[in-house]
Amino acid sequence: MSDYVVSARKYRPQTFDTVVGQKSITTTLRSAITTDHLAQAFLFCGTRGVGKTTTARILAKTINCMDRGENVEACDKCDSCVSFNENASLNIYELDAASNNSVDDIRELINQVRVPPQLGTHKVYIIDEVHMLSTQAFNAFLKTLEEPPKHAIFILATTEKHKIIPTILSRCQIFDFNRIKVSDMANHLANIAAKENITADPEALHLISQKADGALRDALSIFDQIVTFAGNNITYKQVLENLNILDYDYYFRIVDVASKEDIPAALLLLNDVVEKGFDPHHFATGLANHYRDLLVCKDPRTSKLLEVAENVEQKYLEQSKEIDPNYLLRAIAVLSKVDIEYKTAKNSRLLVEVGLMQLCSLKSELEKKNP
Repeated sequence: MSDYVVSARKYRPQTFDTVVGQKSITTTLRSAITTDHLAQAFLFCGTRGVGKTTTARILAKTINCMDRGENVEACDKCDSCVSFNENASLNIYELDAASNNSVDDIRELINQVRVPPQLGTHKVYIIDEVHMLSTQAFNAFLKTLEEPPKHAIFILATTEKHKIIPTILSRCQIFDFNRIKVSDMANHLANIAAKENITADPEALHLISQKADGALRDALSIFDQIVTFAGNNITYKQVLENLNILDYDYYFRIVDVASKEDIPAALLLLNDVVEKGFDPHHFATGLANHYRDLLVCKDPRTSKLLEVAENVEQKYLEQSKEIDPNYLLRAIAVLSKVDIEYKTAKNSRLLVEVGLMQLCSLKSELEKKNP
């Protein structure tokens, strides 16, 4: 059998320091451990792949560590840490509520809660996707959640906080996990690439991070996919090809020809995009985002909202200097209208082409209004 382990498992954070993009949460949890102000129930909320279950496991491990360091991290040497690392800890119980959501499952958990820990100070119960519990199971869980034994700590994790009944929410200390920033993900991927002796273009890692849409686990899965495709040398073009993403260059070129009011060139560029297999709708929404990025580059206060590699950011800054903000706003409005009407249009390509023609005419319209 192969010894290959996917990056999401191989490089799963094992300490608070290695959790990506959730510093405020890990700082609060460390402080709670240091001051012995641990709540009896935590609720970790956030979208997929942002570190909810990972942080829950790190918290459970650190609570029971017998020799924590000054930085409030587990030692990885004591009996409790060793048993945790070997998946043999009797103090940590994980329940997947998606497949164990009945009253009987919760009753079984409640019966286990009564048993004190044999090693360490606490028994920690991690319930993943807790919103999947049935209403009856939630009600059966209420009393134990409100008044658990002193040795019991519950960590509930969910992607859909709004589905959890208020009586459960009121009994938990709630932590809302952030979507991971593109820059944080790209830096994390760069560190992993270095450890695996993989050469990767910064633009390629940023593109992978953008595709992941705020989920670090997705970014690691895409990274593994690209490594399988490209080997130990990952380039921007290889990522574009493998993930079927439209190159930034097309958007920069279309903005240039629209500013020059060159309708034929704009239509030919769209045709090139379509011939490469891209959906015109995908192109239109991507172009709208490009105009949006150009607009945020106009002011230093909003330029931090631009999540691209440094060399690409320079291209945005240079192009945005040449375009009037009013033009950018009108362009975004035109493309937003195309986006809204696309699903109902009988000739969707014509709709996008008309949108491009309007973009090519905006400059003249604005000059007529403001001679």
